[in-house]
Amino acid sequence: MMNIIKNEKDINVIWKDRKRYLGMPISFTRYAYIDKPGKWCKLFCEKGLLTTHVEEIHVYRIDDISVYQTFFDKIFGVGTVTVHCDDASCQELILQKVKNPYKVRTMLNDAVEKNRGDKRVLYGEMQ
Repeated sequence: MMNIIKNEKDINVIWKDRKRYLGMPISFTRYAYIDKPGKWCKLFCEKGLLTTHVEEIHVYRIDDISVYQTFFDKIFGVGTVTVHCDDASCQELILQKVKNPYKVRTMLNDAVEKNRGDKRVLYGEMQ
């Protein structure tokens, strides 16, 4: 995530988080929702420390978002947000153990609707 932020100019980091264990962000899996005004808006997932794998999805390609919380997730205030999208390389992006998963879902839903409106993309055109 840091390389993305360093290499781009005029970007807004709307949301970022890490995969959490017992509610603490002690993982090398990082998530971010980044906006470059007038150009693109993407959801990123970066995994790894020495060898990293970065997955990115244009927000307007997101089809559906779901939230899953176990009993212990509720105790620690975390949950898993699953993003289903119309992307050839990544059909499903799982944001595991993020803080406030329902707020993340609402934020992403609002971003999807806004970006589809800005790009004039209808849901039927994507299928």
